[in-house]
Amino acid sequence: MNRIRQERIKKYIESRNIATIKELRELFPEVSLMTLHRDLSALEEMGIVTKYRGGVRSVHQPDDVEFNIRMKENNVGKMSMMKKAMKLLHPQSSIFLDASTSNLILARNLPDMDLNITTISPNIALELCRLKNPTVNLCGGTMNPRTLSVSGVNTLEVLEKINIDLAFIGVSGCSSEAGFTCGTEADMQIKGLVIRKARTSVILCGADKFKRLMPFTFAGISDVDYIISDEPLPEEFVRKCDENGVKIL
Repeated sequence: MNRIRQERIKKYIESRNIATIKELRELFPEVSLMTLHRDLSALEEMGIVTKYRGGVRSVHQPDDVEFNIRMKENNVGKMSMMKKAMKLLHPQSSIFLDASTSNLILARNLPDMDLNITTISPNIALELCRLKNPTVNLCGGTMNPRTLSVSGVNTLEVLEKINIDLAFIGVSGCSSEAGFTCGTEADMQIKGLVIRKARTSVILCGADKFKRLMPFTFAGISDVDYIISDEPLPEEFVRKCDENGVKIL
């Protein structure tokens, strides 16, 4: 019976690339949580899936989608989020922009304000060069050609030394259980550090991100102040935001 069940689990995960433990428990209510974890461990030993906190993903899913591909996704939604993000900006603030495509859209539309902007994205830094008033700080580090961002020890050292009023952070996936997720450990370290340092942290999260999870959780719902989305979010997620005093824009 376990082989049949494991085959069903395998097909379910491969069809979706990723699944939460909660989803699998609803799919197999007749088995205990311990049995389900044994099935997932068996599939992991066979090299079919990779387990992470709160879920499991297919080994065929890439750690993160290439930047140029992401730039073609949900641009209408990103424009909607950008307009909401603009309302949070105030002159003479210290701003952090990560390397998300949502933040590139924000940088392209940013007014010429007196801001101190730090970013890990060479693309965003170059985009901001069109403006006269902001001071732009580009962190050094090791370049990731897939995400067009820098990371590593040097990046973290710089971020440890700066003060941040307002941080805009993009996500690769999220859920009520796993929180906000990304594809690499390096991104997790940077995003987590910035959220801890920022006076106000803002998550840029299109509704499509709730269809996807990535291996690394960099923050939970209670760790952030605002969530900006392009569409209404799942009811359970909204409820948890209300419980933790997180504002949804």
